[in-house]
Amino acid sequence: MNILQEVPKTKEFIFDIKKSFEDRRIDRYLALRLPDYSRTCIQKLIKEGSVLVNGRAVKSSYDIQKGDTISIRVPILAENKIIPEDIPLDIVYEDDYLMLINKPSDMVVHPAGGHPSGTLVNALTFHCQNLSQINGPLKAGIVHRLDRDTSGIMLSIKSDVVHSHIAMQFEKRQVKKEYLAVVEGEVRLDSDEINLPIGRHKTETQKMGIRRDIGREAISVYEVLERFCGYTLVKVMPKTGRTHQIRVHMRAIGHPVVADFLYSTREDCYLSDLLQKERGPEEIPIIERQALHAHKIEFFHPVPKKKMEFQVDMPSDISLLVKTLREVRPYKK
Repeated sequence: MNILQEVPKTKEFIFDIKKSFEDRRIDRYLALRLPDYSRTCIQKLIKEGSVLVNGRAVKSSYDIQKGDTISIRVPILAENKIIPEDIPLDIVYEDDYLMLINKPSDMVVHPAGGHPSGTLVNALTFHCQNLSQINGPLKAGIVHRLDRDTSGIMLSIKSDVVHSHIAMQFEKRQVKKEYLAVVEGEVRLDSDEINLPIGRHKTETQKMGIRRDIGREAISVYEVLERFCGYTLVKVMPKTGRTHQIRVHMRAIGHPVVADFLYSTREDCYLSDLLQKERGPEEIPIIERQALHAHKIEFFHPVPKKKMEFQVDMPSDISLLVKTLREVRPYKK
């Protein structure tokens, strides 16, 4: 693998704020507008003075105002170059051919759109030298993705031959995946199939939507695990792998994922929100990203020739959200 450690060049983006936002911190806003950059990366750039509002440096906690002009200078990745980074990995399983990683939220899977560092591929490249190259060096070892703020189980491949086998399983829909999500509202049916085509949103390019005109087939099956007053914990089994599929499908049936900054009513969730009370100035959010977690994956390992199944528990923020809902929003029949 050709790995060179170079000083990245930069590119400037300018955003003119033409409308008012309620409680929109600048780090959250920029993470939304620049989806290939993690919020941690944005916060680092703000701290370094690479983000200016009306020509002045600000803190990550700055609330953007109508009329602001925001400029941000971001690093650009040199073509086909990966910088290995000693980022801790939660390795669930590893052999000579593949790895299962428990990906944290706020981690981009691979460098893209000028995002050269902090990604899962940067971490994988540091951890091992033999990653599959079928999708190119910028996606070394990557056979499927999770959204940046979706946590959970991810498969990474070391061997090109094994990669080809497992990629074919994905193509034939033989890989089984299960997600856990807390959604807004009380889902009426105990289980159902959502079969709605998904394509790029007509006006908001960072979003996907239900597109009956140009959308690709998208199928998700959900089961209710637990109901609360105004919320539901569901298990979702996607049969296809479209971008933002679960998030778009759950919104389409009127139950967006909690704290989904693109598809729900809020970009975070506080105890005061659940209690329907006014938020205190020092209150800390229960969760600051979509309450969606890749819980389980099942596939056929072509070397030992056997089915393998792995799962990871809910992370602390989603677990805390569920625990809090049980306490303050118990279900009433």
